[in-house]
Amino acid sequence: MADDREIRARIRDFLVTRRARVTPGDVGIPGHDPRRRVKGLRREEVALLAGISVEYYTRLERGDAAGASPSVINAVARVLRLDDIEREHLRRLFLASNEGGTPVRIVTRARPEVQRLLDALGDVPAFALNKRLDVVAANLVGRAFYAPMYDGTRDPVNSAWFHFRNEAAARAFWVDWSAVADDIAAVLRAELGVQPHDHDLAELIEDLLDGEEFATRWASQNVHRHSTGTKSVNHPAVGRMDLPYENLYLAADPDLSVLVFNPEPGTPAHDSLKLLAIWARDDANDQDAHWRTARNA
Repeated sequence: MADDREIRARIRDFLVTRRARVTPGDVGIPGHDPRRRVKGLRREEVALLAGISVEYYTRLERGDAAGASPSVINAVARVLRLDDIEREHLRRLFLASNEGGTPVRIVTRARPEVQRLLDALGDVPAFALNKRLDVVAANLVGRAFYAPMYDGTRDPVNSAWFHFRNEAAARAFWVDWSAVADDIAAVLRAELGVQPHDHDLAELIEDLLDGEEFATRWASQNVHRHSTGTKSVNHPAVGRMDLPYENLYLAADPDLSVLVFNPEPGTPAHDSLKLLAIWARDDANDQDAHWRTARNA
């Protein structure tokens, strides 16, 4: 569980990296000083532009966020040119520093209603994931789609663990492994801001930090939330597919989201998924027949 010192360090590292990426020219400070040694803005420049004292901003950057008002957070976020996700991440970090430890409960098994929803989606891969990126439920074609991930030994199946700890298989599966890796690290960073006292999340991150690829991305302090986009895979059974996806949040299960890959009808990816669905059903029927025979023997 994160203590006060850890949360202060997270605030410091986030603000320092965001400050380093903003140049004086980005915020209208004219001129160029060849003697300038600071990468990005100086603390006093952030303070001036945010309308707060240098001493107060220095305290914030050291993680002392006691009493930081929404207006101060917004002013700093504006100067540092934070996007909406980064602004919310900063707000969450400050909130955690003021509230102290809070027990968390992460869903590790989907309700039957959620499983029925996934099954009803038919021939498109659909999954329920918690905020740690554990896959807590999937439909039949979803399991067939993520077959390389389900071949691993981790229980529960976790997309971040697969990506970084079974790297060879993940690189063979994802067309752009690096871009997916960037997103995963940034998603976990954002979630750590929301759930700073989630022991299992911290344990997963510590495990992944043993690898250089994850550690480098983690140090960037980037944050991200999955919403919509396109992922490209090299599936071992049906080859390359370029798949649009939607990430849908469940009002009754705020810890879960439903990830659906849904290509346009008539596209090669759509046809490949239909073929994959046929194979998945045939394989499931073969397994059912095997177990029925075994029971009757």
